Amino acid sequence: MTIQNLPPLSPPYIKSLAATGLDPVLMRDILLKTIFRMSLFRITDIARAICLPIPQTIELVDSARAGQLIEAVATTPGGANSEARFQLTEAGKARALDALAQSEYYGAMPVPLSVYEEQIKAQTIRNIQITRRQLQIAMSDLVLPPTLLDDLGPAVSSGRSILLYGPPGNGKSSISNGIRAAMGDRIYVPRAVVHAGQIISVYDPIVHTIVERSDDNPSLLRQSGNRFDNRYVYCERPTVITGGELTLDMLDLKFNPVSRTYQAPLQFKATGGVFIIDDLGRQEEPPQAIVNRWIVPMEMNYDILALQSGEKFIVPFDTLIIFSTNFHPNEIFDQAALRRIFYKIKIDGPNQADFLKIFALMAKKRRLPLDESAIIHLMKRKYPTINNVYANYQPIFLIDQMIAICDFEGKPRHMSPELIDRAWKNMFVQAETITR
Repeated sequence: MTIQNLPPLSPPYIKSLAATGLDPVLMRDILLKTIFRMSLFRITDIARAICLPIPQTIELVDSARAGQLIEAVATTPGGANSEARFQLTEAGKARALDALAQSEYYGAMPVPLSVYEEQIKAQTIRNIQITRRQLQIAMSDLVLPPTLLDDLGPAVSSGRSILLYGPPGNGKSSISNGIRAAMGDRIYVPRAVVHAGQIISVYDPIVHTIVERSDDNPSLLRQSGNRFDNRYVYCERPTVITGGELTLDMLDLKFNPVSRTYQAPLQFKATGGVFIIDDLGRQEEPPQAIVNRWIVPMEMNYDILALQSGEKFIVPFDTLIIFSTNFHPNEIFDQAALRRIFYKIKIDGPNQADFLKIFALMAKKRRLPLDESAIIHLMKRKYPTINNVYANYQPIFLIDQMIAICDFEGKPRHMSPELIDRAWKNMFVQAETITR
């Protein structure tokens, strides 16, 4: 029986300011800063910017008016722009500037971290059930041994850590991306969270892909049934991919001393999704140090972050971590670290039959006619020189090389033993001593 992944429970539509879980002073200051920085006047624009429903935005504005921080502006009656307009009073501007001096954050109202924790539980990645069919579809452009899916399926469905290892050029990165594609469902990501009065931006358009918005339409008498808390965005499960550029400080909370604002670290942005550490062993920090950073999150399902003040606090860790390396695990990890990585899957190069299948598929995709003499030359003359070791990247490499040669020389695209030899020279560098 195929198990369908049900959509997560949506964060409930905000029906009162108290339902936000936020301190009234915090909400007031964000309102004033947003109006000041974005030069907003109309309730609909203000509501859209602070991501609250229109009725609650009106309530917040009325509260600020009672405190003589906002005042109504006379409008011309009639017409499309007859909506009431508001502006900051001099006292309101002074309060906005004072609040901005403490933190430049403005815009969407944040979600209390404790509230977001409950949403994470409702959409946890550990509840995903991936079927063989889903993996096959997601990786349909890859030629993989059938037994590989036997290993990948349980690993992905567990939501636990995975180590993919093996010789370079055999699709470890492509398999990692295929795992994300196989999930196919969506989650709610907060635009920002707040802890101990400190606001941390979470939503990142580079990481998060919005699939549905939840904006108030003042022209509708009744809201549609699929409304949700607009402080969240409904997104594809996120995927964060890092490679040799990864450093340990990229996993810490980022504080901007100029704007006095926080940015969530990569793994927190990946909550509910996949965090891929590609090319493990190519970073400045040794692989052992990188894995050590993940020991607590992998074992305890929470992470520890620190504010600029030094205060540490716990955040949920609900992320599928995929480590990918060209090194043998025993070369870069001790046994204690390996024990904490739940699934270790070797990705080998293709056998000869699979190599030829890949070669034919890539040639068809590039519209390069196959030539029997060229293929025989490749298999009988060239591969024996490297002990018949095949890799998944090699077919497309050789084919693209032959196409480039034909295009440069103004000849019809074709294969030949001579073109195989010329392409082969660029795939490997001959070992030699260069005098300097």
